[in-house]
Amino acid sequence: MQIVFAAFAMLGGLVAVLAGAYGLRETRRIASAGLYAIALVKPALPGTGRPLLEYETEDGRVLEITSPVSLPEGSSVRLSYDPDDPREVVVDGHERAGVDRGFVLTGLLLAVIGLLLAVAGL
Repeated sequence: MQIVFAAFAMLGGLVAVLAGAYGLRETRRIASAGLYAIALVKPALPGTGRPLLEYETEDGRVLEITSPVSLPEGSSVRLSYDPDDPREVVVDGHERAGVDRGFVLTGLLLAVIGLLLAVAGL
C-alpha cells in the first residue's frame, strides 16, 4: 500500500515540476521575445474577479482579454504579448514567477517524499 502512495506522490510531484517549469519558460519567452503594448485596465466581467486588459497589437488588432493578474481598474500597464498568439501576455512587473517556482519546489518535495516512501516500503 505504501508503494501506491509513493507512486502517487512521485507522479504528482513530476506533474507539478513540469507545470512550474513550463510556466517559467513561457514567461521568459514572452517577456524576452514578445512585442510590447500599453493596455487599459477595464472593469472585470461579473463573476470573474480579474479585470480586462484592452490593447492594440502591432498589426492594429484591438484585443480584450482577462488579465492574468489583479490590477487596479482605470490604470494603464505595459505588457509583452506573443506575436503568434497575442492573447498570451505577461504584464510587466507582475510576472508570476513565484507561483511557478513554488510549483517546481513543491513538485520536487513531493517527488523526494515519494522516493523515500518507496525505499521505506521495499
